[in-house]
Amino acid sequence: METLQGKIVLLADDDNNNVYALLAALEDVGLEIIVATNGIEALRKLGEMEKVDIVLMDIMMPEMDGFEAMRVIRSNKKYTDLPIIALTAKAMKGDIEKCLEAGATGYLSKPIDVEKLLELIEDLLN
Repeated sequence: METLQGKIVLLADDDNNNVYALLAALEDVGLEIIVATNGIEALRKLGEMEKVDIVLMDIMMPEMDGFEAMRVIRSNKKYTDLPIIALTAKAMKGDIEKCLEAGATGYLSKPIDVEKLLELIEDLLN
């Protein structure tokens, strides 16, 4: 996992328990985490940052959900190749397709399996 050392992750999730758990696991492997609590804040932080290597996008958030936030990100040519992993608690039939249509590069359902998440992040960044 040393290939992840210093990579910058934008984590958009409104659930403090998820954020805390993911922060601990991701920082353990050397990732730098920037947290946003909704889609609007995620877009603002993305625009303010010089570099983001990957986005972890919760789908169900207040103010602007992950679907809309991913669509806005993908509408900017600057972020065409930015990997986005959609994270959702309500894994229903068709959700994966909806996430991919909105611009996700990958998809994981909650509760998040940290090993799978790290493997996916590593695959997308290498």
